[in-house]
Amino acid sequence: MAERTTAYTVDTARLKGVAEQPLFQAAGDVAERMGVRAFAIGGYVRDLLLGRPCKDIDIVCEGDGIAFAREVALELGAGQVHVFKNFGTAMFMLGDVQVEFVGARKESYSRNSRKPEVVPGTIQDDQERRDFTINALAISLNAEDRGQLIDPFNGVHDLERGIIRTPLAPDITFSDDPLRMLRAIRFATQLGLFIDAPTFEAIQRNAERLDIISAERIHTELNKIILSPVPSIGFKLLLNSGLLVRFFPEMVELLGAEEKFGIGHKDNFYHTIQVLDNVAEQSDDLWLRWAAILHDIAKPKTKRFEQGHGWTFHGHEDKGARMVPGIFRRMKLPLDEQMRFVKNLVLLHLRPIALTKEAVSDSAVRRLLFDAGNDIDALMILCRADITSKNEAKKKRYLANYELVLQKMKEVEEKDHIRNFQPPITGEDIMAAFNIQPCKYIGDIKTVIKDAILDGKIHNDRAAAWPVMLEEGAKLGLTVVPGMEGPGGNGR
Repeated sequence: MAERTTAYTVDTARLKGVAEQPLFQAAGDVAERMGVRAFAIGGYVRDLLLGRPCKDIDIVCEGDGIAFAREVALELGAGQVHVFKNFGTAMFMLGDVQVEFVGARKESYSRNSRKPEVVPGTIQDDQERRDFTINALAISLNAEDRGQLIDPFNGVHDLERGIIRTPLAPDITFSDDPLRMLRAIRFATQLGLFIDAPTFEAIQRNAERLDIISAERIHTELNKIILSPVPSIGFKLLLNSGLLVRFFPEMVELLGAEEKFGIGHKDNFYHTIQVLDNVAEQSDDLWLRWAAILHDIAKPKTKRFEQGHGWTFHGHEDKGARMVPGIFRRMKLPLDEQMRFVKNLVLLHLRPIALTKEAVSDSAVRRLLFDAGNDIDALMILCRADITSKNEAKKKRYLANYELVLQKMKEVEEKDHIRNFQPPITGEDIMAAFNIQPCKYIGDIKTVIKDAILDGKIHNDRAAAWPVMLEEGAKLGLTVVPGMEGPGGNGR
């Protein structure tokens, strides 16, 4: 269960302002004309009471929600109404606020699907189908009682106590729609609320029901947990509820600290979520946070005990990087530049830390800048976050050395411009100089030039690189074209 981290004072006086908003005035007027009851409901009402900003407004009416949406849009001059007939919903935008409409409904579920059978219902029916009491709050929009709070499950009291619980029996709520279990943990993490004991125990009993939920739905909720101010709260709940192992077994494998001959290693699960929290303090970048989650993901697969040395995890950065695409693929996360960014950071995450343990050479810094490229700033945030030692003297020493590495990187980059490295000699230059067609020799020569620059043997410019190209070409048995002995050849 979650420890409550936030105290809330619910301001019901805020409800008086609802009647003054043009959207709700228009919705109330349309409801009167159509002879239906209409309500603002769900997360908007919850956030209104908490004084939190909200860009999504849900309106439910006891009738045809799509027809109601169209009439309200006409009343407001809101423009295009997007209709989703399969779901019986409609939405339009008011500035940067999304307004969604639906008819009040009853729902019933089959055992093997989270897609319900839906029939029209009353506001009470609609509130009963909501996931949690704090999300079942509604405000009447009709003229006779506009602004009145409809709270049949004491959701306001739960907000004030900081409690998450379900309107109906939690086993029914979670078995019907298992995604609600993840949502409970997401709200606990985002809002600093406490999942009450019966609700949390029902999550534990129904954890295997999560298997019917699509990977896309799961990662949407997971990403919201990851983007929370203190994401470790959510991961502890996911672990203790039995949900995490259903979709992210690799992370659960990090759990535990083994000991042999009196020598132990740190618990890599709790280390990982501490690194994640550290990154969260510095950056809102979702994919940098994912890199924190995955930076040690291969430690269980690389763990060895070496006599006389202790526990080792040799190569976990390389194996971890190779695990990233598979994890992203299974979770239906993007496989484009976001995945490559995470993979690169996992691969490189030990490099800056290694530099803090030894004299920092220009060559090592150049190679780090070259390999990280534009990811270097994110990499350095991750590496600083990875210093979680409880030995304060050791931690202080590492952080001081880390600052030296940052300063050295700045100096080297200003001098050598390695971060966005562009080869001073191109493949076309090599082909023209030796009158050859595309072949392996071109890559070999370019590698030698790159290494010479990164090792500090030559400057990162065309004039310095040209003789290296000629020398390496001669070693390979290539003959330079007359007139191409200098970098001014080939018309350049």
